[in-house]
Amino acid sequence: MTGERIVHVASPKAKLYAEADQSIRERLKAFPKALKAYELLIQDPEARAGWNMANYITMRKLGYNDHGRVHALLTGAASVAILALLAEAGVRLDTVESGAGELEDAYVVVLLSTMLHDLGNQVHRDHHEAFGVTLALPILNRILEKIYPDPEQRTALRALILHGIYSHDLSPEPLTIEAGVTAVADGTDITKGRGRKAFALGSIDIHSISALAVDEVRILKGERVPVEIQVTMNNSAGIFQVEETLTKKVLRSPLRPYVTVVAMTEGNGGQDQRIVHRVRLHETEDRFVLD
Repeated sequence: MTGERIVHVASPKAKLYAEADQSIRERLKAFPKALKAYELLIQDPEARAGWNMANYITMRKLGYNDHGRVHALLTGAASVAILALLAEAGVRLDTVESGAGELEDAYVVVLLSTMLHDLGNQVHRDHHEAFGVTLALPILNRILEKIYPDPEQRTALRALILHGIYSHDLSPEPLTIEAGVTAVADGTDITKGRGRKAFALGSIDIHSISALAVDEVRILKGERVPVEIQVTMNNSAGIFQVEETLTKKVLRSPLRPYVTVVAMTEGNGGQDQRIVHRVRLHETEDRFVLD
């Protein structure tokens, strides 16, 4: 599954949702607990209403990009793709290190944390991380009780999930590998599919403009490190979105040694001067270099 396209931003919303759903299900075939957690989550009425209201507040009231169910699905698909590559490379996961569970349980942690990370936006964007922890609790309790009969284990796994939700926006910074996956997966949803919505609603700033320049994000097996996140832009302006949203989350998470970011532009009939052709994140220094 490595090298698979994670997001195709030219697709309509319904197709994006279907593609993300299929990607998650394919990757979780070998992990029945995680697949069951996913199915319970997407059918949960409280989660669905929370996603809808989070989207309403962020998009309609604040003019931000999509933060609802589609964002949850896209970042969820990215999170399991990143986790698969880390596990393949032998990266030790905190779910295992803490004694809370095994690899399959780490998938449960990452998937639920990532798909619920923006739930707090239904209250307000300010402090949405803390609101998200509170709002996710009853949902997590319902789901985990149906999968883990041992209350001690499900409490430990819930703690890891809540840490990922609380730290996904880097305030405070994530401390576990799983929380780092949630933060970085959130940062991968930077394509023009999200930016165009905010632009259409009248939010015209460097964030929305640069988002329109990002065509595609792919999560691949890296040559130098386990994970390469490849961003294709139609205009060099997209580098702002890459640096401010995605790269920042890589640099300030425990995933820094395991993930690199490559950004490149494609020709578009000479309309873009292509200041940036192809850059990658330096392995040891916190900067982009020409590749």
